[in-house]
Amino acid sequence: MTAVPVGAGAPGLARRATADPLFRLVAYALETAHERPPAAVWSAPYAFHLGSPGLVAAAGWPVAAAAAPRGDGLVRLSSLGHPADSCDLPLTPAGPAPAAPAWAVRPYAVLRALARAGFGSGGTDLHLQGSLTAAAGLATAEPADCAVALAVADVHTRADEEPDRERLARLLARALPDGDDALRRAALFARPGEALLTTSGGRRYVPFDPAASQERLVLLVVRGDPGERAAELARAVACARRAGALSAWPPGRPGRSVLVLLPAARLTAVRAAVAEEFRGRGRPVPRFLNIAVAGAARREE
Repeated sequence: MTAVPVGAGAPGLARRATADPLFRLVAYALETAHERPPAAVWSAPYAFHLGSPGLVAAAGWPVAAAAAPRGDGLVRLSSLGHPADSCDLPLTPAGPAPAAPAWAVRPYAVLRALARAGFGSGGTDLHLQGSLTAAAGLATAEPADCAVALAVADVHTRADEEPDRERLARLLARALPDGDDALRRAALFARPGEALLTTSGGRRYVPFDPAASQERLVLLVVRGDPGERAAELARAVACARRAGALSAWPPGRPGRSVLVLLPAARLTAVRAAVAEEFRGRGRPVPRFLNIAVAGAARREE
């Protein structure tokens, strides 16, 4: 293996007691899996739609990526979410992609696109980890795309500069046209307490801070048979509205969860009403996850 000493690095993050546990974990996991410290650790927030076209915001839950550059044309990918499916792949910017575990296909596509743009063509050691599971219903792919792109670009960018986020947004849109570009832009450009309106003419921010209005934003997640999720979500929303919720909408593609906006004073009553309705039918009680309207992706020091 040929290591490439690029960037100031973040070798101490894995053992820094004051660091967020997720970021310590990804730094330590990369060291353990690949026997070298990360040169950069980046986090990107999960993001969600607000029900209006192009209007998105970031949630206070991150996906983290730890990266270290290589010089031998090899990509080594690992994730604690897929402990048995780490892989070593040759980095081939063009032509057919090599066979890879299902979870690694998308990160590898991002690394190929970055290599074509001049970032990481020598290879990368990468560890990726989210703070939520797919069961939460928030899209994981788009924040992971952004965390990987920023971490890899960072170690190939001058120490006194930050990666060009607009350039990376365009690169990801070309490389992964099936992704949700609005969610990626929320992960890259969001501001705390604001929603981002993505238009063909650029970006515009509008206030969206439930806490400042004595409101709460929660993610309501149903459990159980996938074939019954739509009906169960509808029941949960109807029950939440009866108990005082103001509005509810899917965070992205329809799935297993909805975002619910409600007065802060009604949170306990709404949770109790939903739990009682589901428990009374012998159904798994839905989960509630608090959502803070957060800022954009950042480098973790």
